[in-house]
Amino acid sequence: MKAVGVTEFGGPEVLRVLELPVPDAGPGEIRIRVRAAAVNPVDTMVRQGIAFVSDAEPPYVPGMDAAGVIEQIGEGVDTDLTVGDHVMAIAVVSGTHGAYAEHLVVPAESVVRVPKGTTDIQAATLPMNGLTARMALDLLELPADATIAVTGAAGAVGAYAVQLAKANGYRVIADAAPKDKQLVKDLGADIVVPRGTDFAELVRWEVPNGVDGLVGTAGIAELASRAVRDNGRIASSVHRIKVSEERGIVTRTTFVPQYAREHAKLDRLRQLAEEGRLTPRVAQTLPAEQASEAHRLLEAGGLCGRVVLTF
Repeated sequence: MKAVGVTEFGGPEVLRVLELPVPDAGPGEIRIRVRAAAVNPVDTMVRQGIAFVSDAEPPYVPGMDAAGVIEQIGEGVDTDLTVGDHVMAIAVVSGTHGAYAEHLVVPAESVVRVPKGTTDIQAATLPMNGLTARMALDLLELPADATIAVTGAAGAVGAYAVQLAKANGYRVIADAAPKDKQLVKDLGADIVVPRGTDFAELVRWEVPNGVDGLVGTAGIAELASRAVRDNGRIASSVHRIKVSEERGIVTRTTFVPQYAREHAKLDRLRQLAEEGRLTPRVAQTLPAEQASEAHRLLEAGGLCGRVVLTF
């Protein structure tokens, strides 16, 4: 099968087309003929040898988001899915190959139908990014009347965080560059403030006592922590955040592989997308052979949505 990966670590130029054996679905697994794979920041970490490669042998194939067609169901899988169904899946790149491949084997719990009215390309942006946002909100453990802040709201994870927070019933204050202000409003944010290092001060202007929780999906999460009230909560998808212990703020870091088999949560993303309450966002589509260019685009920043590779 055709796959895209690396045999040595480095910049985008080390990505190359590989020929690998077609894997079989074992007990409890499903094999997907991948049609689309989203390109995420973690993929660049695999490419550089920073993450998910310590217990695997080369070549290393990135990719945690996939959509395509079921072509094999392993023994013991209890599902109403059948061969030929269009599905989306989250793949954990650890000791196994990721989604940048024509064929992908994953646990059955990591697979759900593509939302009705959604293409494989659109659906490929949902599993990993949506579950990351879902996990961040779950880690906040806030009541339904809470007010939260979201940084990086125009990005893939941030946008899903805004929409999922609204589905939870939260009041949401989010940031946006001028060009993205209307987009973030359309996602459902109650208040949109300019993106920048003064985020906390702008949030405090709107909520003087501070927000109950913060979902940090951009590199300003530590600065943004000042927007959170004492004894509030922070969930970051970027890195661990240091805050003064005196403020009593609880900080958590998302690690989405822990949600890879949360089938009900993944299927809930599908339902929300079908209801129009969760919006897949594709920034650009490229053939798999242009994965190097996809990584360059991602690392250049400024994308609203994900670049998706097609197979």
